[in-house]
Amino acid sequence: MLQLYIIAHLIFSVIQFLVGVLANGFIVVVNGTDLIRQRKMVPLDLLLCCLATSRIGLQMVTIYFNLVALSLIEFSPVPGNFIIFMYVHASEIWLATWLSVFYCAKIATIAHPLFFWLKLRISKLMPWLICGTLIYTFLTSVFHRKHAWIISQKSWLGFFSQNATTQVEDVPVLQFALLVIEFIMPLLIFLISALLLVFSLGRHTQQMRSTATGTRHPGMSVYISALLSILSFLVLYLSQYMMAALVLSQIFKIRNFIALFCILLFSSYPSVHSVILILGNSKLKQNAKKFLLHSKCCQ
Repeated sequence: MLQLYIIAHLIFSVIQFLVGVLANGFIVVVNGTDLIRQRKMVPLDLLLCCLATSRIGLQMVTIYFNLVALSLIEFSPVPGNFIIFMYVHASEIWLATWLSVFYCAKIATIAHPLFFWLKLRISKLMPWLICGTLIYTFLTSVFHRKHAWIISQKSWLGFFSQNATTQVEDVPVLQFALLVIEFIMPLLIFLISALLLVFSLGRHTQQMRSTATGTRHPGMSVYISALLSILSFLVLYLSQYMMAALVLSQIFKIRNFIALFCILLFSSYPSVHSVILILGNSKLKQNAKKFLLHSKCCQ
């Protein structure tokens, strides 16, 4: 008989998968429809569309690992499949990082010439950043496929196997250092942009509170909403790094309660944040309301 927390994990993982696919699919459909109608797409919509597409692939990978973690399907370590996972995951991380940079450049107010230059040119740079990211992650996934696969054998095989006896070779120090640098680089960029944006929004909110007399300032709710959105983005983004660190450290074994919770936390990121993006984007939110109203009318 399955334990209660395993059944609960299965239910929540399926819900996360469905919510993630629907939310990200909705973002792709809305922005794709605008592209067909207007023959062009603004940089933010292009970034959201690419990010949503990568998250759909990430959702498929995470539901697979959830089913493996629950021993509902057998884990088959294939190097080719691992390269695809590396590419999807790395692309999603970098695209989410550029989303944070875009928000920081457009919303934050920082008195520095370099930041002012970035604010003026971020929209023109975004298509090139997206294209460069997709090419870069593909090349690095292929280039590091051998050594990344060795690391995955030591971590994933030890995590998914109750009695792991597979012997694998060691990774050269230089290759391991390069993998760590490439893994941490988007995290550092994201943290810098997100924290700058949080401090800027926090400063504006504090100034509005100090200058407002009597009634609440009408624009304060906008800054508070943006601040909460960025903070949730920060927490969810960091959660996937925490999960990766726990898996690589091999602290937990399969079907352990804490291990299942970490996997659930990791898989919640691409679904929950996509819902937050829809609620925080006026065009996506308006289309979502129209879709819900149309669904009610059809019933």
